[in-house]
Amino acid sequence: MAKNDILMYKGRPLVRQGNTLYYGYMNEAYVVILQVMSTRELNGVEVADRVIVQLVNTDPNVRTKEKILKKAERKGLYNAIDIGVIWLERELKKTA
Repeated sequence: MAKNDILMYKGRPLVRQGNTLYYGYMNEAYVVILQVMSTRELNGVEVADRVIVQLVNTDPNVRTKEKILKKAERKGLYNAIDIGVIWLERELKKTA
């Protein structure tokens, strides 16, 4: 993968910045933010353990308190992305 390539997951970009992952297009109404709160070692590899998932409104005119529509904590990155994808798809269908 070239340096400028973006990782895509289920047709949307998944971008990492430190312990935070952003899923979705920033020009759409909503994105999912995944924050890795803790990690553990599994077979010599460090993997995400506790992950906070947030469905966030991208509209700059929305007040900060109203930006987060849903929030949950999940064990493991797969479980976190799974619920985040479901939330995002449901909300984007409502706005379409």
